Parts: sequence; C-alpha cells; structure tokens
Amino acid sequence: MTDDSTQAGERLSKIIARAGICSRRDAEKLIADGRVALDGATVTAQGTRATENQVVSVDGKPLTEPEPTRLWRYHKPGGLVTTHRDEKDRPTVFNNLPKSIGRVVSVGRLDFNSEGLLLLTNDGALARKLELPAAGWTRKYRVRLFGKVTQAELDKFAEGVTIDGVKYGPVIADLERSKGIHAWAAVSITEGKNREVKRLMESIGLKVARLIRIQFGAFHLGQLAEGAVEEIPASIWRKNLSMGRKNLLAAPK
Repeated sequence: MTDDSTQAGERLSKIIARAGICSRRDAEKLIADGRVALDGATVTAQGTRATENQVVSVDGKPLTEPEPTRLWRYHKPGGLVTTHRDEKDRPTVFNNLPKSIGRVVSVGRLDFNSEGLLLLTNDGALARKLELPAAGWTRKYRVRLFGKVTQAELDKFAEGVTIDGVKYGPVIADLERSKGIHAWAAVSITEGKNREVKRLMESIGLKVARLIRIQFGAFHLGQLAEGAVEEIPASIWRKNLSMGRKNLLAAPK
C-alpha cells in the first residue's frame, strides 16, 4: 500500500478548496465533471496531485494565490438557504453578505428556516476540517417546540437513538421552560447530521417551531445582530484549533 503522505504535491481538491473556490467536497465534484485542468489537461481522476510549479485551472481560469485563511461569525436570519445557487431561486446567505469579504464557504449548513450562528471562511479545506463529526465540535441550539414534552422524554436522546434506520449519537437536551403545548429546550449535538434536531424532536411527537444555533465549538453567537457578520481574529481561531477537542469551549463569548 502506498503511503499517501509521501507522494509529491497536494490533492487537487485540497488546492481548490484552499483557494476559496468551494468546499473540498464540491471540488471533488468539479473534478468529476471535467471542469478542472492541470497544466492545460482536463483531470477527472480523484486523488490527482499537483506540485507548486504546476498550473491548476477551474473552468479555464487558473487559480490565483490563496489569500491568508480567514474565519467569520455570521448571524443567519431565517428564510435564507446556505448555498451559492438555489434551484428554487430562493434568497441565499451569500447574496446577503458584504461584498468586501469576497467569496467564502460555510462551515456546515443551517436549514432555510433555521437561524443563528454560521461560520464562514475563505478556505474550503478549513471548512471541511471544522464540520466533520470527527472534529468533535459541539453545536448548541435553543429550540422552540410545539407539543407537550417532559425532561424524561428528552433524556432518551442522551444514549443515542436510531430513527428510520439512521443512527444518531448522544444528544443532550434540557427543557428550559414549558407552558401548555409550547416549550423551549437547549440542545447540544456533535454529529450535525441533516435536519438532526428536527428529526429527533419529531420522533417523540414534537414540532420544531424555531431553531437557533447559539454556539459552534469555541465560537458563540453572543450579541451579534441578525444579519451581521464579524471576523474572528486569526489569533483566536488558530489557538482554539491547536488546543484540541478538550478545550474547544474555553474561549470567551
């Protein structure tokens, strides 16, 4: 078996992601679709590498030197999709950002109606690193629920559950307050599977009326106004990356 780390150059998908074109996953799709070239020759094989002396192009345009990696906090309002293009022509997160920050990608996604903290970066490789479940970054939400619920019912998620054949890891859900058929709960997850919180709540007969992400790893929504975007100093996010999983929640709000 060949040791991947000893091969010359870097994977094209990683180079494209680091240039801020898109996420690493989307870069792999660009390669598969024949939209990437290496020294003028179209490449479709995943895992193809390039050295610093070679020219990588996407849609005929050579990649420029990547800017220094940057990371932002964004308070996503409801009613926006977290994608650059939407087949239903709905408004997107990226259409609502200041032009001054340039092209960025999101660290994971928030659903159309979900609100709260969304991390943005100009480095697709960093986005992929942060959003993978293996990174262990806890996502915390405040959830407004419709339906009667008890703490005992929410505690069932703490050991992990399987819903419609999908296995969900341990989730901590604490009932904050409840009145009649309305309730607020604090929910913490580490996997971040598609529509995870909503599917968990629906499994016990509840409807999620509002979903607000207030924390992603070391970073908090805090008092950031809806629709506002604020850069996180490199010294802060680099420190938290180097501290590792045990200390990810140690940074101040």
